[in-house]
Amino acid sequence: MATQEEVIKAYKENFSLAPFVFFASGRINLIGEHIDYNNGFVMPAAIDKGIYFAIAPNTTDTINFVSVDLNEKFSININSIEKKDGWKNYLLGVLHVLQKEGFVVHGFDCAFGGDLPVGAGLSSSAAVESGLIFALNKLFNFNLSRVQLAQLAQKAEHSYPNVQCGIMDMFASLNGKKNHVILLDCNTLQYTYFPLQLNEYSIVLINSKVHHSLASSEYNIRRRQCEEGLSIIKNIEPAFTSFRNIPSEKIHDYKDVLGEEIYKRCLYVTEEIERTQLAATHLQNNDLVAFGELMYQTHQGLSELYNVSCDELDFLVNETKKHSAIIGARLMGGGFGGCTINIIETEKAAAIIELITAAYKNKFTVNAEVYKVQTSDGTFEITIN
Repeated sequence: MATQEEVIKAYKENFSLAPFVFFASGRINLIGEHIDYNNGFVMPAAIDKGIYFAIAPNTTDTINFVSVDLNEKFSININSIEKKDGWKNYLLGVLHVLQKEGFVVHGFDCAFGGDLPVGAGLSSSAAVESGLIFALNKLFNFNLSRVQLAQLAQKAEHSYPNVQCGIMDMFASLNGKKNHVILLDCNTLQYTYFPLQLNEYSIVLINSKVHHSLASSEYNIRRRQCEEGLSIIKNIEPAFTSFRNIPSEKIHDYKDVLGEEIYKRCLYVTEEIERTQLAATHLQNNDLVAFGELMYQTHQGLSELYNVSCDELDFLVNETKKHSAIIGARLMGGGFGGCTINIIETEKAAAIIELITAAYKNKFTVNAEVYKVQTSDGTFEITIN
């Protein structure tokens, strides 16, 4: 994983013009998982791990990329943007969408890399997309707002990567605020910052090291299932135009017509929308213990109703329940692997996490990775000498 200095060094080794430097934040989501594409409420925050970009216009028709983390390079003509393989599509998707929307992108040179682990559920792809589009907005004077940039970054991931994601990851990466979470209405894109007063607690992520290779395909399946379920409910009760105005207890009335699988998806979504709104109230009251209990409820829903957990994630969450110093834990991100997010007493964190990771290694013969993260401002330019 690359530092800011290593990204700048790689840029200077490959290109001649002085670069602009940007940092694109990763994100955590405290509650509201798989809700952004269901027009509900989510509660993410930008974090102090992310992707650095060193970038400058080059007055040619060629775009040059250097991936510092992967030690790979590629170039493409601005008039020949097309889908490629793998990681390149997250960058090319941004260029494709900007051109499709009528923005003129000129040639540029770019080196990028960072300390955001891929496949851990910290939204490395959104950080790449958000960072690049934020930088290009500055370089080529598009004058787009951060909300507009988030909307375009979402379209970028829908395009070449073909992940039909909601807007939460990009929105958090671009609009985060240090020491705050964002309560985002994914229908209207109205948002409110809530102070995150952790006091004697810390946020610790435990990476299961299970690469969530199923996440993209299963993500799209879950989205289709939710769309089908909502369509069925609307045909029965036209007033229910969105999951956000369906009380979760009403879903039981439609169980037979929905079928078992879609019923469970719809029940999870409506319950999670309600949980997220309640979580905002708990934060306003500075009641972290009540907030943490909602996180446990979310994990149970993700595991048993939405079926996006795995044995490893369930094990990590269940282990936390043995320690009263951990007040909340759940899987975070698309699921099928990646990280759990834990709120834990700072003074006891190191000893408890050592016990949990030792139990995990004994069970799965895998060394889980641990990241202590803090909230951060969203994507920003770094002034360098």
